[in-house]
Amino acid sequence: MALLLAAGLCVPALLGCSLIKRVSVAGIAAVLADVGKATAKQTDLNLVQEGMPAYLMLLDGLIEAYPREKRLLLAGAEAYCSYAGAFGSPGDPEATAELYLKGKGYALRAMARSKDFRAVLSEPYPVFERYVQSLSARDVPPVFWFASCWAGWIGVAGGSVKAMADLPRVVLLMERIIDLEETYHYGGAHLFLGIYQSSRPKAYGGNPEGSRKHFERAIEIGRGDYLMAYVYYAEYYARNTFQRELFVSLLEKVLGSPVDRVPELAFINTLAKRKARQLLAHVEDYF
Repeated sequence: MALLLAAGLCVPALLGCSLIKRVSVAGIAAVLADVGKATAKQTDLNLVQEGMPAYLMLLDGLIEAYPREKRLLLAGAEAYCSYAGAFGSPGDPEATAELYLKGKGYALRAMARSKDFRAVLSEPYPVFERYVQSLSARDVPPVFWFASCWAGWIGVAGGSVKAMADLPRVVLLMERIIDLEETYHYGGAHLFLGIYQSSRPKAYGGNPEGSRKHFERAIEIGRGDYLMAYVYYAEYYARNTFQRELFVSLLEKVLGSPVDRVPELAFINTLAKRKARQLLAHVEDYF
């Protein structure tokens, strides 16, 4: 129902309908929050995949109407980043990269000091580092989604020199988020650093023990209910350290856990179960 509502609102929003213009921003934000909650509770992955483009178009239209409304910009950043991560096509990396870039742009505009941040992005790393240290707790949501979209874009950029050169800046942002509010989005910054540290050689920032601690902290923050944390723990740490028993046990835990113990995690947990089955199907190839 919520996805149908999004589709129904999309056309007038994109046309700049005067009715939409008269609705208060607070009212719009409340509707979007309800749509987001309903989507998060969905367990039908196909339904979400088919309905999300209408929601994204709705957000684009509303942001066009209210270009400075930070709640809308943040919702757009999260939606584009999440959609790209869940349904981006490996066969079409350019399209997936565009989704990440769209979300990254919205997150940048949502920052309290977006002009300052935009300017410092092109500065030498030490200048960028000093700026990042000046970020405060209120910056955490837009910075997290900015960094997440940036990381996603790097991941589909095909290992280009430009993309890889950006990675240390993403790492720095995620480390700063942990300093300021490590629990944000179920410990999402810990998950990123766990993946990063387990995916690289030690000479280039790899740290298996640090990776393990990040994954375990994310699981602790999510109270074991955020099942994707177990999937990433298995896929990146257990697989890359050649721990077959741990790999299998983590994924079997995902498959044996209910997806809706926390209703708002039903969608991501259903996605985690699908990924866990895919990984287990290839266990003989990995070990």
